[in-house]
Formats: sequence, structure tokens, C-alpha cells
Amino acid sequence: MIRLDELRRIGTSDVAVSPLGFGGNVLGNLYDTVDEDAALDTVAAAYESGVRLFDTAPLYGHGLSEHRIGTALRRYPRDGFVLSSKVGRLLKPHGKVPPPKLDPSQGGIFTGELPFQPVFDYTHDGVIRSVEDSLQRLGMNRIDMVLIHDADMWTHGDNYEARLEDVRTGALPALERLKAEGVIRAFGAGVNQAEACERLMDVGRFDCFLLAGRYTLLEQGGLDRFLPRCVAEQVSIILGAPFNSGILATGAVEGARYNYLPAPPDVMRRVAAIEEVCRSHGVTLPAAALQFPLFHPAVTTVIPGSKSRAEAERNVALMMEEIPPDFWRELRRLDLIRSDAPIP
Repeated sequence: MIRLDELRRIGTSDVAVSPLGFGGNVLGNLYDTVDEDAALDTVAAAYESGVRLFDTAPLYGHGLSEHRIGTALRRYPRDGFVLSSKVGRLLKPHGKVPPPKLDPSQGGIFTGELPFQPVFDYTHDGVIRSVEDSLQRLGMNRIDMVLIHDADMWTHGDNYEARLEDVRTGALPALERLKAEGVIRAFGAGVNQAEACERLMDVGRFDCFLLAGRYTLLEQGGLDRFLPRCVAEQVSIILGAPFNSGILATGAVEGARYNYLPAPPDVMRRVAAIEEVCRSHGVTLPAAALQFPLFHPAVTTVIPGSKSRAEAERNVALMMEEIPPDFWRELRRLDLIRSDAPIP
């Protein structure tokens, strides 16, 4: 069981977060439309259940997630929660109905998004503008953590090195300035690749990384180099997509998604094997998926998404589920998790 009231510090900053956070991607109408009232009620349910970290981004619903999360959180004391958003894309109005279909790396995975088109901008002035725009969408006077969004090879391909140079010369100095001015309290990057995090660590000092997946019940490659480096350099990991975008919540069922795509047969077999161990120990698969990453000293919090009050409350219940130590030892014995993965 993980206690939500035991706050954990982000890197060497003064920001402390609950071990369970709230991922705002879903509230940008990721893959499916979420009713406005349901979206606001979902955020309220998470806060009322003890969640104290809320993450969003301009990309999510092209501003919709920021609007919703800001509206929901403004009813609570500002010092009672940690708010995280991102920079790296500016939103430009396009005035088209319906919105144009975009490349997935540019945000073409939302339905019913706001009429804006994301445009990459990692320059100093672009980052300052992005934070100002986010503050207005959120209706807040500060953002506690700001993350450089998708500065990775998968997103940028042949333009990656140029984007990385923009981060070094533009985004990083801008975030350091905002932190010195008290507009933000910590900064990092939000990416989908551990390798991208390591490249960023080579060009600047970060408080944290929001890493989507990459250290889950299904993936522990970060144990080789990246996570030990984070521990050594006091950089915190905010673990996004702890269910690998679906399959560790649903199990190995027909249509299960793994990293936003249909799960391949080898992943389905591995999840089915983990489910068998869960059944033998009376453990639910999503509870194991949520709790497992937090045993590593580099991982400060996990942030699954929710699109209803029931899902938000269920995530809290899963985090508090009692899991016997023998369960983890059997996963290790059966080579379903790595032998060097920290367990209780």
C-alpha cells in the first residue's frame, strides 16, 4: 500500500508531490470526448481523494485540458496542490471546423479539441510566451513545474539536433529565468524515451523528467543506465502512462492497447502470465502496475489519466491496495520483472 499523504520531493527543488498524480491528457478528449461537467468532476474527485499533483499541457486537446483543469482547481486553495504544464508548442488559431487532421506527434489523437494548431517552438521567447498563454488558460498566477514537451528523436526525426540546440540556447535559459522570478518552482522535460532524457541531461540541469512508460511492469530498460544516473544526479522521475496506455489496466483482452497501438502477441502473452500471478496472490493487475514503479528511488510519483469520478477514485483505491511481498518475489522468480528491479 502506498500512502497518498506522504509527499515526495521533486529533485532538489522545494516542490513536494503526492505519490499518485493526475494526468490531464485524457481530459483533452484523447481518443474520445469527455463531457465538460464530467471532466470537472473528475478533477474534483482526484483532489478530494488526496491527489496533489495535476499535470496538463497545451497540446492536450489544444488547450482544452488546461482550461478544464484550471477551472476545476480554482475552487481549492492554491497552495494545496502542485500544477504542472509544458512548453515547446504554441497554439495558433486556425478557424477551421472540423479541425484539420494532424500528425500524431503534432496532436492528431484528440477528438473535439479546441480550434488551435500546435506549432513547435523551443526558443527563449517561445517558451516565455507559452507559459504566459498557459497561465491565462489555467486562470492561475503560477505554474509549479514546467516541462519541455517532446524534445525527442521520435517526435522530430531529422530535425532533432536542431530542436535540441533550441532547447539548450532558448528553452533552458527561459525556464531558469522564470524559476528565478518565482513564476515556476521547478522544471524538467516530458518525453517518451529514456535516451532523450539522457541527451537532455547532457545539455542542462533538470529537476525532473516526466517519462511516459519506459519503467513499468512491462518495461524496465531504464535500469541499465538512465535510472541510476537520475539517482546519482538527484533528478526525479514522474512516471506517466503506468498502464502502458491501457493493457496493464485492462489485461490481455482483445483490442488491448500497448504504447498507443494494438498490443502485439508477445506483449499479450507476457501480460497474461503476470495476470496469472496476480490471481494466485489475490492482487489486481492495475494495482500492481501503479505501485511497482514507486519502489525505485528515482520515481517520485505516477500519473495515470482518468476521465470520470469513478476512474479517479479507483486509481486511489488501487494505490492503497495491499500487495503481499511474495507477489513481487514470484514475478522476479518467473522472470516477469527484472531481477534488479527494486521491490519491497
